[in-house]
Formats: sequence, structure tokens, C-alpha cells
Amino acid sequence: MLFNSWEFLLFFVLVYALYLACQRWVKVQNVLLLVASYVFYGWWNWMFLGLIALSTVIDYVAALKTEAAEREEDRRRWVALSVVSNLSILALFKYFNFFLESLGDLLLLLGLEAALPSLKIVLPVGISFYTFQSMSYTIDVYRGATKACKNPLDFAVYVAFFPQLVAGPIERSSRFLPQVEAPRKLSAPAVEAGIFLIVWGLFKKVVIADNAALIANAVFAEPAAHSGPELLAGALAFTIQIYGDFSGYSDMARGLAMLMGFSLMINFKLPYFAVSPSDFWRRWHVSLSSWLRDYLYIPLGGNRFGTLYTYRNLMLTMVLGGLWHGAAWKFVLWGFYHGALLCLYRLAEGGVAALRSRGKLALDLPRALVMFVFTIGGWIIFRIESLADLGRFMGGLLRGYGQPFPDVMYATLALLWLPVLIMQLAQLVADDLLVALRLPVVLRGLLYGLLLAASMALATGESIEFIYFQF
Repeated sequence: MLFNSWEFLLFFVLVYALYLACQRWVKVQNVLLLVASYVFYGWWNWMFLGLIALSTVIDYVAALKTEAAEREEDRRRWVALSVVSNLSILALFKYFNFFLESLGDLLLLLGLEAALPSLKIVLPVGISFYTFQSMSYTIDVYRGATKACKNPLDFAVYVAFFPQLVAGPIERSSRFLPQVEAPRKLSAPAVEAGIFLIVWGLFKKVVIADNAALIANAVFAEPAAHSGPELLAGALAFTIQIYGDFSGYSDMARGLAMLMGFSLMINFKLPYFAVSPSDFWRRWHVSLSSWLRDYLYIPLGGNRFGTLYTYRNLMLTMVLGGLWHGAAWKFVLWGFYHGALLCLYRLAEGGVAALRSRGKLALDLPRALVMFVFTIGGWIIFRIESLADLGRFMGGLLRGYGQPFPDVMYATLALLWLPVLIMQLAQLVADDLLVALRLPVVLRGLLYGLLLAASMALATGESIEFIYFQF
């Protein structure tokens, strides 16, 4: 059930009407949210509901036992149960066949043949998101960063909340569980902000991302058949597509949550204005990058034990972060690429962060352009079908410049990116991602109408799944 489908619209209208009718009774609302979330998730494949229920039960019990245990040894055992259980679910459903195929390839290189087993497994949608969210809760209880949730209903809603269930943001329990437990109050400004985010996110998905996908998919399907300018256009198209697709989903998730009185974390902060790799990861998929920082990079030692250990920790974090995205060597390479960028920038800058005003949306045009080029290079690795295609793609970038220029491709991409660029420049100058809400009411209404009209008129007509659903 995609956010941009008529099925979801009918689903949400029904759920929202019931939700508003139960506004006086938070427990009834939470029952409704849990049922709605399980229906939403089960729409893809009802059998996967068992996985999310299993993860919920294990982590709920493990957190209670961790908090109640008096001996440190027992506390570690319970949190280990949570971590091992969640990672085992991921390993089985997402990585089992990948590791076996890789082992088989290695044995062939060594001149050995082995009949290794293979499981016919369908990857559960969003499995990496809800397992990381649920697992972080038990770790936080162990660390004393949050209290164990006593109410199983509240915890189940925290794990399965449908707006952000399948593609994030990955919420922390200390931030989101109190919102589940407490009565929600709706306000006119929050509702309007939610409406804007839904409409803007829908526009970015069905107009920007899905139309850019038509170019990207054609180019990446056969890189050897395209000239250098066409390959570059394909890379730019995917750069536009993945931002419109993923940030569009995140905006819609935040907007839907706001309509129900919840606040989800901001997952995108103008990432293509980043001036360094570290700045990029403070702006792109913020919930995952901060998760990797807090639960992997810092426990590995962070930057506390000297330069070499810092580089090691950066590389391990980014490689594993790349592998989080999918069971394929291209994602490992993509993580290695970004880890190398982080190390090289850190080495070149003597350990000084490139962002002059950390936490502010400050634009440094030359460095932003350089980082944007590096980002496109990373997206090429991310999008190619195989490592063999990567060689064909990179080699092809240097040929075919005597052929007719693909001006239609570039004109289409320019037209697609223009409204996003205008909005982002306004957000950057105002230092406000909701700057559109500052417009007079008549202009706001006109903006919403134009975005909705464009979303209906310029949609591709194809039901294109969100990219991050596969992770």
C-alpha cells in the first residue's frame, strides 16, 4: 500500500476519521493505530506480520528484564538476546543467500566447487528499519538512556507506527515512546504543516522522482549502449530520483504523523548543499547516520584513540552502513567509497570539520559543488546493476562526445529539478524547512493547489515503489 495510491488514501481517511472520533481516549487510539499499522504492513504480505510481532515481543521482554536485573551479567545477557535476535532476523531474510553466493564464488576462485544451499526468501519490506528501531530501544534501556516501557500496547505502536514503519525515519524510543504514551493534542499550525509536507512530499515522489526514474532506468539498464553525455544524464537523473523519492516519503511520513499529533524527526536537511562528507551525513538520512554514529561508530571507539583508529572506525561504520542498504557488493563498495571520502576529507582538513557553522544551513558554493560531484559518483555505485556494469559506466563517461547532444534529457532534468531548487533556496535563505508556511494564506492555498494539480497531471501513470522499501 503506497502513500501515493488510492488504496492508501481510502485507508487513511477511514483510520483518521476513527482516530479523531476517539480523541478523548488515548488507549483506544493506540489500539486503532496498532490495528491500522498491522493492516498497512500486512497489505504487502500478511505472513510478515509474524516477524514484526516476534521482534516486538522479544525486545519488550528483553528491555523489562534488562531494567529489572540486578547483576550486570544478567543485564548484558538480556540486551544480547535482543541484539542477536534482531540481527539474526536480518541475517536470515536479507543476507543469508548473499553470503552463501559470495562463499560459492570464493570457492570457485580457489578451484573448488560446493553445492551450497539456497533459500527462496522474499525480503520483508522495511525489515531493516523496524529491527534497528526496536533494537536501539533495548540498547538505550541497557544504557539507562530510557526507561523500559511497561505497556505492551504502547511499545507495539512504537515499533509498528505505520507512517514511518517501512522507510523511516528510525525513531529513538526516548523521543517517540512518550508521544505514544501521552494524549495527543492537535493544533491548526501542526495540521497545516502536516498537509504541506504531505502535498510537497507527494509532488517530489510522483512528479520529480518517478519522471527522473524514466531516464535513470533506461540509462542504467544498458550503460554500454549510451554515450558519455547520456550516462552523465542518467547519473544526474538518479541523483534527482533518489532524493525526490526518499525525502518525499519522509515528508509524507512526517506530515501524516503531524495530522495525528505526533512529531517525527527530520530525516533530510538539504543534503545536496553539503560542503563535506560529514556534512552530507548530517543532512542525508539523518536517522540512520545518527543511529550508526551512536550505536556503532562511538562504541567502536569513535575518534578517541588516535588517527588510525578513527579512520578504521569510520571505514567499518560506513561499510556496514552500506551493507545495511542491501545484500550486494555494490552497497559494500558504496559504503567503502563514502568511508574513504570521510577519511580523505578528515586527513586534508587536519581533523577540522568542513562546515563553518555546524548545525546551520550555511551555503559554501565551491565546496558544495565539489561535494555534489562526489555524491553523484556515489550514486552511480549505488544504482548500477552489477560491479561489471560499473566499469562499463565509468569507462563510457569518456566516450561519445562527438555524437548529438541529448538535450531533451538535460532539459527534462532541469525542468524537474527547478521547483525543488527554488523551494530549497528559499528554505536555505530562511533557515526554515517549512518556509512555505510563511506565505499569505491565499498564496499557500494556491501553492497546495498547484502541487496537487501537478501531481495528478504529471504523474507517470506507473506505480513505482519507493526505493528504500527494498531495504
